[in-house]
Amino acid sequence: MTQALLKGKYEYRRRLPHYQKDDRALFVTFCCGCLDPLPESVRDTVLRHCLHDQGTKAAIQAAVVMPDHVHLLLRPLRDLDGNLYSLVEILQGIKGASAHSLNRALGRSGPVWQEESFDHVLRSEESFLEKLEYIRQNPVRRGLVTRPEDYRWLWVG
Repeated sequence: MTQALLKGKYEYRRRLPHYQKDDRALFVTFCCGCLDPLPESVRDTVLRHCLHDQGTKAAIQAAVVMPDHVHLLLRPLRDLDGNLYSLVEILQGIKGASAHSLNRALGRSGPVWQEESFDHVLRSEESFLEKLEYIRQNPVRRGLVTRPEDYRWLWVG
């Protein structure tokens, strides 16, 4: 994996390129690697881990834990030295801690999440609102609920 920080732009590459720009919101999706579907009993735990660094490493605008994937809408924040937290750092915290808790709760071991995530830098307020609505409507589109607010594992800040 290569990483570079170039004047307000963070990039890392695995199989897909990942970009991060200063003070821009990101739409992120990561998928289950081995548990499909995620048992309802652990979705609360996953959502709690998604929101754990709310206000410290990231301003989480929305999160939804679906049976086979997670969507996040977030803006990375800055540390005490003014450096932007990287998406890698934010996602490692969420995915690592939630996988550990999930494995412990289910009495299993091994990877939970696919290594790769999908992310998109949002360029406008319109794009932000579109992704926010996409996250809200995801459980409705999947036929899990009839109204977004009825889905237990949806959080909008």
